[in-house]
Amino acid sequence: MLKKIVVVLVVVVAGFLAYASTRPDTLRVQRSATIKAPPDKIFPLITDLRRWSVWSPWEKKDPAMKRTFGGVDSGQGAVYAWQGNSDVGEGRMEIVEATPPSKVAIQLDFIKPLEGHNVAEFTLKPKGDATDVTWVMYGPTPFIGKVLGIFMNMDAMIGKDFEAGLASLKAAAEK
Repeated sequence: MLKKIVVVLVVVVAGFLAYASTRPDTLRVQRSATIKAPPDKIFPLITDLRRWSVWSPWEKKDPAMKRTFGGVDSGQGAVYAWQGNSDVGEGRMEIVEATPPSKVAIQLDFIKPLEGHNVAEFTLKPKGDATDVTWVMYGPTPFIGKVLGIFMNMDAMIGKDFEAGLASLKAAAEK
């Protein structure tokens, strides 16, 4: 009887892992907002990583987070590293492209709680007296991410933070 239980358990676990392996190889989360401000007013809020404290949703999740800035003050080459609580983890980001005032690309490397390497991009498109701002993050999904994705909707989890961040960015830019 014990042997049958072990065999069934092995088959169930193998089936679960096989199903996880069929999950998408990449993660992509995207949100947009319309901000009543010109792109040149919004752009510096994104390219100056020290100003992220004004609008980043993760800053509010751990106000005691340790922050380190390096590279240039703003734009391509600006670096921001953090160590925080379990809500924000540990990681590093570096602006790898800054095309004023329309696009910012950031290499985003998570160290804890799970290692991950992604790209975040902000695009700013003028629309009359406003700007459409799109925030997207994409990157590979390792196997553990595929397994976790069965239990957690990563788009919904990260997306709500993007929505909160864009709302704070909107409030800061529209002042």
